[in-house]
Amino acid sequence: MRYVIVSVVKGKAGNFNNNLRKEVFQKFNAKSSKLPPHFTIKAPFEYDDIEELEEVLQNFCKTHKRAPYKIKNYNHFDNRAIYMEVIMSKEGKKLHDDLFDELNKISYINFGEKDGKDKIFHVTISSKKIQTIFDELWDYVNSIPCDFDCEFDNVSIFKWKNNTWILHKEYKFN
Repeated sequence: MRYVIVSVVKGKAGNFNNNLRKEVFQKFNAKSSKLPPHFTIKAPFEYDDIEELEEVLQNFCKTHKRAPYKIKNYNHFDNRAIYMEVIMSKEGKKLHDDLFDELNKISYINFGEKDGKDKIFHVTISSKKIQTIFDELWDYVNSIPCDFDCEFDNVSIFKWKNNTWILHKEYKFN
């Protein structure tokens, strides 16, 4: 089974991202992820029995507190992806790094450069074949103000089923 571990962005910032992704799809036919608004904790991986992962996440979230972060303005990865920029607080970065350390102990969880401790926290707007419309899309997105106070308050596992990501389990921090 294929899984991904993320933190879902909820509230005003999550709604904003959902609406903006729909807008850019309607105006530019620019597609995005099939996941809800999120920042990635662990990129997709394959494994059959994730009971150990579930136990680690449950215990970790019970013993750790949520942490603030900001989403402010936009950025991009070359001309391949446009995203809302996450400005992680010190507390949020420590929470993420402590979670990383726990997940890294699980034999089938292998982190790459893009989902390690030094990742660029971001919430994607569009990332599917946008090179030919990048400049127009970039100008459009930047015309819309983006400034939100958020909470790193959950860790969610999604599984790939029927050609989409389905929520497997959500864990909430205290």
